Amino acid sequence: MIIVFFDARGIVHHEFVPQGQTVNQEVYISVFRRMREALRRRHPDLWATGQWTLLHDNARPHTALSVSRFLTKHNITVLAHPPYSPDLSPSDFFLFSRLKKKRLKGRRHENIEATQAAAAMELTGIPKEAFTSCFQDLQKRWQQCIDCGGNCFEGDRKH
Repeated sequence: MIIVFFDARGIVHHEFVPQGQTVNQEVYISVFRRMREALRRRHPDLWATGQWTLLHDNARPHTALSVSRFLTKHNITVLAHPPYSPDLSPSDFFLFSRLKKKRLKGRRHENIEATQAAAAMELTGIPKEAFTSCFQDLQKRWQQCIDCGGNCFEGDRKH
């Protein structure tokens, strides 16, 4: 499993979860600490001003009380994510599908390390423009959701 934090400029932080490790609230907080350090190094402008917002889904580790306390303690603004909305999740509609396309889908690797290396290479190969486009697409998807009264939709089709 891979955990990835990204913004309109590109990958901020990624790490692989050790095989057999369950991502619970404690693990998520420890990953979050490393992500904050990566953000501080990569985007000192955002770090200094605190002008960044977190969008993550409603997985249990993300919504645990200890995680909410951690985010509040560090003044991290969280954008509410509607439940069961993969169409509004950039990792679902953009990142993971893109990650699987070239180096991972239908390929066998010698071991976990080779799979991780291929995934990391694919992540670093995504151009900045693709991330920018992803967040422009997210804004359009939000508008579609509003226009549909909160109903689900796929791609550009409205239901």
